[in-house]
Amino acid sequence: MGSSAAAGGAAAGKIVVERVVRYVSIERGSATLEGTELDLEDAIMGPTGRPYREFPEPAPLASHGPARVIAMVNQKGGVGKTTSTINLAAALAEYGRRVLLVDFDPQGALSAGLGANPHELDLTVYNVLMDRKVNIRDAIQQTGVDGVDLLPANIDLSAAEVQLVNEVAREQVLDRALKSVEDDYDVVLIDCQPSLGLLTVNALTAAHGVIIPLICEFFALRAVALLVETIEKVQDRLNPRLQVDGVLATMYDARTLHSREVISRLVEAFGDKVFETVIKRSIKFADATVAAEPITSYAGNHIGADAYRRLAKELISRGGAP
Repeated sequence: MGSSAAAGGAAAGKIVVERVVRYVSIERGSATLEGTELDLEDAIMGPTGRPYREFPEPAPLASHGPARVIAMVNQKGGVGKTTSTINLAAALAEYGRRVLLVDFDPQGALSAGLGANPHELDLTVYNVLMDRKVNIRDAIQQTGVDGVDLLPANIDLSAAEVQLVNEVAREQVLDRALKSVEDDYDVVLIDCQPSLGLLTVNALTAAHGVIIPLICEFFALRAVALLVETIEKVQDRLNPRLQVDGVLATMYDARTLHSREVISRLVEAFGDKVFETVIKRSIKFADATVAAEPITSYAGNHIGADAYRRLAKELISRGGAP
């Protein structure tokens, strides 16, 4: 029984690799790194099987905007989308980037993670989407993190998916809303709900790039093929500029063979699209969430905070953020 299950898992993993390899072969050139030459004999290997390198400190920006919009997408829940959205934003802000966070999940976890009370919100992203008279600037809130603003959400957003069905150009509603503030920010990060419904399609239509957070577990890997298929459809029909900025491995545990195997499969399927930065599993992330702070301020010297700072530098090095 165990051997047959293992064989089935290996076969399914092979199918995932085969389904994404065509997409990656087309897109691979769009997010490669410009780095220095590496001496492979002396290099320290990172968890992705590539030589570990330090990314350069980002140069200060002379001015802000227009923003590059990035959707954090994975239809599987519990993969670290919201945690990564908050902490990547805080790390980018440390390097002088102005960031707008868009909570695009009716559960409102991003808003709660930054201290907003979902029951006390007068204006949310739902009002911005559904009422043209609402100015997006009136709904945007400052957060406790310098350089990071929030467009919050609550359970009201769940109604938008149904109501948008009858709208003209329903896939472009978020894109139109963000146009009026794109010159105020350098990066817009959209925290998507764990589904591939109309709200997620709106996020992909508004975005320049996609980051796919992926927990280092086999079942999360299986979901990637369907996500890649959705991204391809949005590229073909709605948003030709859309590209995958990278796949982010989260909740990695180097002590387990399973985590190492999943990373290996990711690199096999996505190649250079897999971020060299890997987010390791740590209880500190949960502690920071309870405190409604990013880990960069809650535990600034923790390895998790350093990982998100490195991710910010890597994203900027790839051209994924200004």
